[in-house]
Amino acid sequence: MIHELLAGPFGPLLIFCLRVTDVSLATMRVLLMVRNAKLVVPLIGFFEVSIWVVAVSAVVQNLTSPLHVIGYAGGFATGTFVGMLIEERLAMGLATVRTMVKHGGAELATTLRQGRFAVTEMDGRGRDGPVEVLYSVIARRKVAPYIDTVRKAAPDSFLVVDEPRAVRGGFLFPWKKG
Repeated sequence: MIHELLAGPFGPLLIFCLRVTDVSLATMRVLLMVRNAKLVVPLIGFFEVSIWVVAVSAVVQNLTSPLHVIGYAGGFATGTFVGMLIEERLAMGLATVRTMVKHGGAELATTLRQGRFAVTEMDGRGRDGPVEVLYSVIARRKVAPYIDTVRKAAPDSFLVVDEPRAVRGGFLFPWKKG
């Protein structure tokens, strides 16, 4: 039944959809694997590979059909894009933000704290002399509001956003006692 459906005139479209799904799942699996989600990653991998096997077998059985091959390749490309969009929307995890300003670091830190961001202040030295360094660990979904706040309060600042591998202790993630 499935073989006839995938070999038929709608086969290339179905293969395209299968590839979009399995590649999007692959993107999420890799992202969750990096975040050490041990329970859900194998489950996603099971469904990802199951879908892939069906799609690739349909293409291999229909290699003389350029539309089947195009559906497979187009689904891969589109699935990559869709997976990136999903990841962007979910914005899972944390971000570290370092903001360097020449003047007004304390005032910017106060403004960020009023916006409910945790900030550590440090002195630094840049190419042209002293700078004030503000360091924050925030939810990735809050990076855009953080950057907007910095852009409005200190438009000449230099800002770097990274993704930490692990975070322990501190104001936001205190060590558990007991």
